Amino acid sequence: MKAQTVAALQEARTKRRAVVLATRLSDAAETLVYPDRAVGALADDAALLSAAHRALEIRRSETVDLGGEKIFLNVYVPPARLIIVGAVHIAQSLAPMASLMDFDVTVIDPRRAFATDSRFPGVKVMQEWADEAFEKMGLDASTAVVTLTHDPKLDDPALEAALRSEVFYIGALGSKRTHAKRKDRLAETGIAEEQFSRIHGPVGLNIGARSPAEIAVSILGQIVEVRARRLEALAGPKVVAA
Repeated sequence: MKAQTVAALQEARTKRRAVVLATRLSDAAETLVYPDRAVGALADDAALLSAAHRALEIRRSETVDLGGEKIFLNVYVPPARLIIVGAVHIAQSLAPMASLMDFDVTVIDPRRAFATDSRFPGVKVMQEWADEAFEKMGLDASTAVVTLTHDPKLDDPALEAALRSEVFYIGALGSKRTHAKRKDRLAETGIAEEQFSRIHGPVGLNIGARSPAEIAVSILGQIVEVRARRLEALAGPKVVAA
């Protein structure tokens, strides 16, 4: 692998940008294919770009045969990330659980009494308003967002920003009645019903959860389920040999 390719892959990881490294096996010619552009020897090859974008969608590295040439598509995607809005008791259970499952976890809450390193050891904590933090962090298709504060001043801006992004999961704590009121408020900001339907609210799987830890389990279970179903849908039906 060329030095500039290594540097580009490192930069993509730092900036949480998805990329495919396409390598022609006959001569090791390299091309980096991003969602919006391609750089390298085969950057103008339409068939390669199509195959690379497909691999990027399903997040699966593979070798493809294009015009008699074998091309290895090595997929690099940002690690799964969970952003928790609200440094509350549920978050104190959810954050370490998600970390154990290799999620990159960030807890956001402008209330300094709640958002402290001592309450969330080993987890990134940001004492900011969520929508402002999102602008700094960037939201991508590898990110899940969960709002837990029950306070519209904190949750609504976060939900609005998440709904206008490509995050794969959005969850919001609250009863059905609370969720209905939330829908009315977000509609006033221009969020359409189709967009609002992306929110899982009340958040979490219906497992009869009561305690903060049980609710955290139900939320994480739903996030894992949504991610798995999404990847299955992108990959398409499995072909079974006769």
